[in-house]
Amino acid sequence: MQSHSVQARRQLRQSILNERAKLSLEQQSIASFNLIPQALALINQYHTEHIALYLPFNSEISPLPLIERLQQQNKSLYLPILHPFAKGHLFFQQYDAETLFITHKFGMQQPKPDVRKVKPLNEIEMIFTPLLACDKSGNRLGYGGGFYDRTLALTPQAISVGLAYPFQFVENLPTEPWDIPLNHLIIGDIK
Repeated sequence: MQSHSVQARRQLRQSILNERAKLSLEQQSIASFNLIPQALALINQYHTEHIALYLPFNSEISPLPLIERLQQQNKSLYLPILHPFAKGHLFFQQYDAETLFITHKFGMQQPKPDVRKVKPLNEIEMIFTPLLACDKSGNRLGYGGGFYDRTLALTPQAISVGLAYPFQFVENLPTEPWDIPLNHLIIGDIK
């Protein structure tokens, strides 16, 4: 029998995915640009140079406009890759103009692994994470694979920042013992 928390999380995931699917491309784009000022303010507040981001999947709020702005500022940027030898883990690789991409087993784009560009986790200063929902305590609900919870557990030095649409913010999320709360949440308004 499943716990109430597991059922509640599953239902919330589906509800958020349904809401996200209703967003127009214009709303998605507006939200992605609207998060830039808050993200830059956080990056400046923490004097961050080594920043991990993600590539958007389906209708996730996109950090691509932010990535473009950070490239103009000559920040060192890193993207996640599914670890080939440690199941359920991520590692980060430097992103630059020469980065080639492949599709991984879950259908998402990631950089083609290049050992010369791998960044040690303990050198990442800030991690922007995708999410399905987040609450006022920083609790994050992802897709259920635990990839970012494991990554955040291994990078306590990194400032963790969730990126979300307004409807992804909920009052209280059901949590599990392995959940790692985010330090910050940035909401990209869709108007």
